[in-house]
Amino acid sequence: MPFDFLKRKQPGAPPPGSVAAGASHGDTRPIRFDGLTDEWRLLGTMHVTGRMSDAINRREPIEISDVRWGPIDGSAPPEPAPGLRSVDPYDLILIMAGEGTLPLLSEDQRAAQRVHKVTYDLALEVPPFRVIGTVQLHPGSEPERLLDRATEMFVPVLDATCSIAGRSITEEPVDAILVNRFYLRGIEQIDLRTGERHQKLPGAPLGGVSWQDRSR
Repeated sequence: MPFDFLKRKQPGAPPPGSVAAGASHGDTRPIRFDGLTDEWRLLGTMHVTGRMSDAINRREPIEISDVRWGPIDGSAPPEPAPGLRSVDPYDLILIMAGEGTLPLLSEDQRAAQRVHKVTYDLALEVPPFRVIGTVQLHPGSEPERLLDRATEMFVPVLDATCSIAGRSITEEPVDAILVNRFYLRGIEQIDLRTGERHQKLPGAPLGGVSWQDRSR
């Protein structure tokens, strides 16, 4: 596999195979990651300070190790890629999030977050991927605003599944999938049970209105 597979390097970023300046195992901690580009799936260890979600939103190259990679279509098993020693967050479309990637919250904090945020069940089109799950936004922020450029490059989709051309990549919902908003091309409010758009019932609405009804 070619080592120039990362095609969207930003100006001033180190080339693939280099290590971000100043990074060392001594001042970072390892977090396992599962990242997807438009062609490859990377599995390995990121060495970050703090949480992965914070590190990738800083938009700086991140040191990686023990990397294996394979095509996203599953046509070949992952194989070692020892020459890959850093990754630019711009090049990752999705990151499967697990322990250590998101903020650690107590039950009280989780309850407070549910109160202070609005929950949307969404299908996100991030070509070539389709991600289905739940996104929590602050009141007044509607899902379509995720298409705007913002300070946070990645948005977490909770209890999420991912597919490509109708083929599931996730065998079961994962805690979260971090979606790179730079690749986001479409958003639809859906029914999580079916993964499809809500069916409108005949007759007048009983009250309340969906985000997409308001946006028309």
